[in-house]
Amino acid sequence: MKKMRAATAVAAGLLALSAGAVSAEKLTIGLASEPTAMDPHFHNLGPNNALTLHIFDRLVDQDERQRLMPGLAVSWEAVDDLTWEFKLREGVKFHDGSDFTADDVVCTIERAPNVPNSPSSFGTYLKGKTVEKIDDYTVHFKTAEPYPLMANDISTIRIISDETGCGATTEEFNSGTAAIGTGPFKFVSYTPGESIVVERNADYWGEAPVWSEVEFRPISSGPSRVAALLAGDVDMIAAVPTTDIATLEGKDEVQLSQGVSNRVIYLHMDQFRENSPFVKAMDGGDIKNPLMDVRVRKAISMAINRDAIVERVMEGVALPAGQLLPEGFFGVSDNLDVVAYDPEGAKALLAEAGYAEGFQMTIHGPNDRYINDARIAEAVAQMLTRVGIKTAVETMPRSVYFGRASRGADGDLPEFSFILVGWGAGSGEASSPLKSLIHTFDSDKGFGSSNRGRHSDPETDALIEEALRTVDDAKRQDLLAAATERAIDNAAIIPTHFQVNTWAAKAGLKYVARTDEYTLATGVVKE
Repeated sequence: MKKMRAATAVAAGLLALSAGAVSAEKLTIGLASEPTAMDPHFHNLGPNNALTLHIFDRLVDQDERQRLMPGLAVSWEAVDDLTWEFKLREGVKFHDGSDFTADDVVCTIERAPNVPNSPSSFGTYLKGKTVEKIDDYTVHFKTAEPYPLMANDISTIRIISDETGCGATTEEFNSGTAAIGTGPFKFVSYTPGESIVVERNADYWGEAPVWSEVEFRPISSGPSRVAALLAGDVDMIAAVPTTDIATLEGKDEVQLSQGVSNRVIYLHMDQFRENSPFVKAMDGGDIKNPLMDVRVRKAISMAINRDAIVERVMEGVALPAGQLLPEGFFGVSDNLDVVAYDPEGAKALLAEAGYAEGFQMTIHGPNDRYINDARIAEAVAQMLTRVGIKTAVETMPRSVYFGRASRGADGDLPEFSFILVGWGAGSGEASSPLKSLIHTFDSDKGFGSSNRGRHSDPETDALIEEALRTVDDAKRQDLLAAATERAIDNAAIIPTHFQVNTWAAKAGLKYVARTDEYTLATGVVKE
């Protein structure tokens, strides 16, 4: 069989950059959102995935538009309907000098979906797959049914060492004891809240890093990040505040890069508890959870003015969202439009559902993870309050938020009733959000790993599962689009907008914008 590649195409580009001179080999980057761990399998979260990619490699890499290319695997192909063969790169060394072999792949695939207390597991990409060592540089991935997206899924997993990492705890990765990969940089230090430092891997198998040392500094405040760049305390910053983009564009000492991301910002709603903890009647008494009624969920969607969020909250630097991925990604639907703002229609639907007098609830969200996240939550709350859903706002640091949003006090179920979240398609196509956010929660099969609203619809599940075993690209595209259409029609989640990301660097440096939003030192080059 021929080797398979996934095609994605999303607009991304650089703004005009001015030339300058940079002499230091140390690079300092200001991050808007700090990783929650150095364990590459602990939390399927953008900041974690980006940072750990400096230390650990993938079998299959992705370029800035998430097109697949060889990494630790030099080739991959389907050798029969149920088996994919990956040929591994020879001569690669881990940072401790040990050889990279098939044993490291086998142990990685066994560990990655099973890390204790993971707020968002990599099981969504690995459950239902088994890996077998054929020889030191050949592995076979096997599935119970044909699975055309194997390379896409495997491109989300960082490879760790069988000797030092596969039996290690998350704490041992955080301390650096187990943070030994094959990547372009070696772990130096991790001080939560202050800095993460890596140094050049002189023996890296790929292109040698430009930078001898890189320090990542978490600076959650947007104005503080901009001030640090302008003062020369950092060389580059991620997530330029939307309010500062126009000002920075006019400064010769600063260069910007900008691109549309694959990240959808969306709302999850509790669809599994009749007595939801943060939903009450207008008088504060208990009420049967209205979020279980599709009419109420659709009313919430109609009450949200997405254009206003984009223009007023995001300063025009975002795109209104009507589905799970922007135009150009594999699996999107041509039949879905952004839900029109219709507050009167929302009130009518609420009345039809039996909530003419409204109800009250709380929206929970992070205040240091997504661009303008707290402001978005406040805007949504105001819009819902106007149609009769009195909505309070509670935001918190992402280090607290994601754990509570995934597992409440009982240890199993999400704590909140109505939440603001974001999802970036790590595999670069629509099955990623569909099987993670929409499919019925099933930890054994890896479905619904981030389905915090516990939406469940057998017909949508069937479309997703059929798409995952459909080899024909055109048919799979149609099935993914159909699953998306049904999910949006059921208001399984409510998309609000797609992020457009902006990086800023001092003159003489430039950064290539990425659809996966990763801030990578390897993408910062001297002009």
